[in-house]
Amino acid sequence: MSGSPAPAARAAASPAAGDLLAELDPEQRAAADAPLGPVCILAGAGTGKTRTITHRIAHMVVDRGVGSGQILAVSFTTRAAGELRGRLRAMGVPGVQARTFHSAALRQLQHFWPAVAGGPLPRPESSKIPNMMRAAGRLRLRTDRAELRDLTAEVEWAKASLVAPGDYARMAAASGRETAMPAEVIARLYAAYEEVKREAGVVDMEDLLLLTAAMIEEHGFVATEVRARYRHLVVDEYQDVNALQQRVLEAWLGERDSLCVVGDPHQTIYSFAGATPRYLLDFPRRYPDAALVRLVRDYRSTPQVVGLANRLVQAAPGTRLVAAAPDGPPPVWLECDSEADEAAAVASRIRTLIARGTPASRIAVLYRINAQSEAYEAEIGAAGIAYLVRGGEKFFARTEVVAALRLLRAALRSADTDRPDGLADTVADILGALNWRADRPSAGSGAEREQWENLAALHRLATDLAARSPQADLTEFVAELGDRVTHEHQPTVEGVTLSTLHAAKGLEWDAVFLVGLADGTLPLVHAKTAEQIAEERRLLYVGVTRARTHLILSWALARADGRRSRRPSRFLDDLRPVRRGLGPTADGRGGAGSAGTKGAVGAKGQRGAAGGTGAGDGPSRGRSAVRCRVCGRALTGAQARVGRCDGCSGDVDGALYERLRAWRAATARELRMPVFVIFTDATLQAIAECRPGSVAELVQLPGIGQVKLDRYGQAVLDLVAGRTPPATPARGLP
Repeated sequence: MSGSPAPAARAAASPAAGDLLAELDPEQRAAADAPLGPVCILAGAGTGKTRTITHRIAHMVVDRGVGSGQILAVSFTTRAAGELRGRLRAMGVPGVQARTFHSAALRQLQHFWPAVAGGPLPRPESSKIPNMMRAAGRLRLRTDRAELRDLTAEVEWAKASLVAPGDYARMAAASGRETAMPAEVIARLYAAYEEVKREAGVVDMEDLLLLTAAMIEEHGFVATEVRARYRHLVVDEYQDVNALQQRVLEAWLGERDSLCVVGDPHQTIYSFAGATPRYLLDFPRRYPDAALVRLVRDYRSTPQVVGLANRLVQAAPGTRLVAAAPDGPPPVWLECDSEADEAAAVASRIRTLIARGTPASRIAVLYRINAQSEAYEAEIGAAGIAYLVRGGEKFFARTEVVAALRLLRAALRSADTDRPDGLADTVADILGALNWRADRPSAGSGAEREQWENLAALHRLATDLAARSPQADLTEFVAELGDRVTHEHQPTVEGVTLSTLHAAKGLEWDAVFLVGLADGTLPLVHAKTAEQIAEERRLLYVGVTRARTHLILSWALARADGRRSRRPSRFLDDLRPVRRGLGPTADGRGGAGSAGTKGAVGAKGQRGAAGGTGAGDGPSRGRSAVRCRVCGRALTGAQARVGRCDGCSGDVDGALYERLRAWRAATARELRMPVFVIFTDATLQAIAECRPGSVAELVQLPGIGQVKLDRYGQAVLDLVAGRTPPATPARGLP
């Protein structure tokens, strides 16, 4: 393959290669030692993909004679790129360009654009919102802030998918996009947004990638120089690549094939933004000679967590994770009466974990949408526990951190030599000017504790650097901080992390609380197609695999203290332990007293932490297996409720299906709400297939919870029986 070293060179490198790769497991070693041609690494969660690709890069430089400056490693977050650079420096391999797609593109544009365009590069703008507001104003569109965010996200999807304004309506329809406004209106808004940008002389993040690809494709001297500089490419999280990023990658590569991609199809969670695992899954077809390696040994999580993750995605043989960590506690299942009770129960368990020795920084609360964080911020803060919300103010922009950086740089310039010995003590002495002391304060406001934690994070960075390099001094420390500021690579701050599931990708904690696991929240109510539901399941998989030891999954049966009408997420149906005839237990232990009772948790009498079968109970659970009515195969979960395998053709009563659709349309008009809010097409199809004759049969179908059963159940049963349904129910939320 192109770029492969000669046999003699490989033989000469073997002893060093053995030393460098000796600490890797067999699969990691196979990936790190694969030839310089195309390599595809399918790396499951916790299998050491960063370790593998850093050792591969180091092996290329140390043992194969590749110049470190000839390697471009691309990731999706500044944190991941910073981790790559840090690990490579620690291995004695500085100089490798580890960047995000946008950072690499901007660097190349800044270098080549004056020669290509005869003028300076237009100013990049990180936010589209101001120009989207101007574009909406030109079209006299009235939008609130939430609608504007949705419209901006739709334009981002179009640009990431290489869809021009004129093609938007057609492509949005073909992709099944659900939009806040008619597709034709969004297409006009998209075109107006592009005009506003051009007039202002600015570009957005997608423009950086598009201009880079076009510059390389259209100017031979640019292509020659870029490809001569970066002869070997490594792409992390390749399952998240979109069409625009793939175009840039192909421009960088040209006709060469020294490309190593790493990814996990089970962690594809950005399809809504244009990402697709197609490029990862099709890699062996595009490169028939590629080396394909699977990493399946999970070093992060206990067998209990790994087993649950495998069951969640129904991993096929050969793709299942294999736990390498020792046994741990079983997952805990918390069913609570209300969301307030759930937040209080979580805060209580966090307090217990911290009291038993788990640092707050190794605990995370993960939820589906940002709006869920408020209750947990209130309860955790009231418990006197420090926390930080991912996606909030950037670490290096915080007032006390800015002041600390200023003092550290001033100390570096100062001629004062009367400082303590050792880097960590020197930094502590400098931070003392901000009234920081190494002893954690036992009192003070939440803001004061947060400021102390932020400065303590800087001190820990100095301690870590001194441990890695005992001779490191203030000059080296300030240089590392400068690199972190440039690439937004923030340190770990001591406090419980609150984060959306999307923002938690790539991170890990000793204890993870997955909260709000109720149908309508996960999967989100807007997820209706099979593809969207599958992505929501993968999102939960990402959350599960963030946990090293403790995994707690919780849900509430009511939003407040009202009627308990919600049910646990359908994704939990096949995961919770089942007691014969009783259904899944709420605490995951299945012992005496764990089903049918409610236990008290925390200091406020919140209920639901110890037991209760919850809304997942049904008359058929724990009894004889449900079998596919087409092929006879035993079924579980959603397939059991529908009564057939996904691969078997359904026996749909077409006339009944049309009656159901007509009734739904009339009901939606009467209640002035979208038809899918009443029942989705998938639920109507399931009804037309199974033709339920009773409430017990109806409630087993997907998409029919207690509230919809109360509101529409009789009408559905009448339609199935050929009777005229009762009058439209009173208007209200279904």
